[in-house]
Amino acid sequence: MIQGLRTVVYPVTDIVAGKQWYQQVLGVAPHFDEAFYVGFAVGGFELGLIPDGVPGASGCIAYWGVDDAEHEAQRLVGLKADLLEEVKDVGGGIKVATIQDPFGNLFGLIENPHFDPRAVA
Repeated sequence: MIQGLRTVVYPVTDIVAGKQWYQQVLGVAPHFDEAFYVGFAVGGFELGLIPDGVPGASGCIAYWGVDDAEHEAQRLVGLKADLLEEVKDVGGGIKVATIQDPFGNLFGLIENPHFDPRAVA
């Protein structure tokens, strides 16, 4: 059975540049930092970077929770990301946006006023 989001792995063409960019995006240093994998702990989940594989927008989108989707989308654009899908309300006050990181990966943002972080095991 699927138990929930645990780790999202993004391939990057430059692991050092990827680590620096995601450290700015997430506001935390990696807890695991090797040439073959860089891992960030984010709200009980892991965002991992690998130096192999093919970055791109053809895969699935993992949505990462934020308090203010509009503000965060603009912050990431300021960090040289592309805003692919503007912030939109998808119902119930939940807002989403899609960013493309400088490496070609999709990075979803979700502002969900109903999300209870205490419910994440």
